[in-house]
Amino acid sequence: MTTASQEPRWLSDEEQHVWRSYLHATTLLEDHLDRQLQRDAGMPHIYYGLLVQLSQEPRRRMRMTELAKSAKITRSRLSHAIARLEKNGWVRREECPSDKRGQFAQLTDEGYEVLRRTAPGHVAAVRQAMFDRLTPEQVKQLGEIMRVLAEGLQPTDPNADLPWLR
Repeated sequence: MTTASQEPRWLSDEEQHVWRSYLHATTLLEDHLDRQLQRDAGMPHIYYGLLVQLSQEPRRRMRMTELAKSAKITRSRLSHAIARLEKNGWVRREECPSDKRGQFAQLTDEGYEVLRRTAPGHVAAVRQAMFDRLTPEQVKQLGEIMRVLAEGLQPTDPNADLPWLR
């Protein structure tokens, strides 16, 4: 028997509308960016994000476990992505001298050049798809909303079962 205290808090009509709009917009945005990057650089959006992260690190390299955490993807998915990027000559793996089980992913000069050539088109796609459609006030509001959501979803428990820690 279900009691009132066990009933879910169903979304209101307005909340349902906002939720579906959010899902629709984020799916379309991810598809838009994926198509642009496939067309311009032959890579999916997630690979571009990995190259960007590596480009911003000292010596353009990062431990694989830290890269997985930062990208919020499983180590297995990261390993597959890095293998594809290695095949293209854009990234190379290096053994960690202080930890025989650890590896670094390092952005190659060729990978950096691909990123440098691809970035202007990617920024234009982001701007056209998102920022050019919003007022400065909406941009500010969206930033605040996204920060609140990210902070609320970021686990604080060091033992949290997160996919990117597996």
